[in-house]
Amino acid sequence: MYLDPEVSQAVKVLIVGHFGVGKTTCIGSISEIEPLQTEEEITEASEGFDDLSGTPHKKTTTVAMDFGRLTLSDQLVLYLFGTPGQERFKEMWEELSRGALGALVLVAPERLHESFPVLDLVESFGLTYAIGVNRFDGTTDYPLDEVREALNLTEETPVVACDVRDEASSANALITLVTHLMTQLG
Repeated sequence: MYLDPEVSQAVKVLIVGHFGVGKTTCIGSISEIEPLQTEEEITEASEGFDDLSGTPHKKTTTVAMDFGRLTLSDQLVLYLFGTPGQERFKEMWEELSRGALGALVLVAPERLHESFPVLDLVESFGLTYAIGVNRFDGTTDYPLDEVREALNLTEETPVVACDVRDEASSANALITLVTHLMTQLG
């Protein structure tokens, strides 16, 4: 991995969330380098493992990780690591969490129940996090305070709306996380 000697802070952050929430799309929309993606076609082998009911048009899935880079300033670069969304890959999450400063947890308002195992993992790894509520086409636009309440989050946990297909929206979600990290680290 190339580290620019002019950058004073290189920060590893995770982009996490349940299956089909938009992690790969988020990194793809914002990375200033060609993102590394480990997408594979969903096959019959995933039957019984991956619930496609919430994402009936999904044809591929991340099988290892995604990686991207985003320069926020001359002094701050984010290295973005996207995790696979399936429970069977949680050992990969543990490996990816090592050295990470925090996580952007993407959630889909229509499938919040799928976010609880993700939040449990993030908290078990001791990561500071912010919530990015990914706005999908054709879904209900729930107020962020209702999402916060449904996820049983503290008032200190940032919750921000985003559209991971949009570069500016994804950047805003990551800036929200970085701002939160800065306040937590003092």
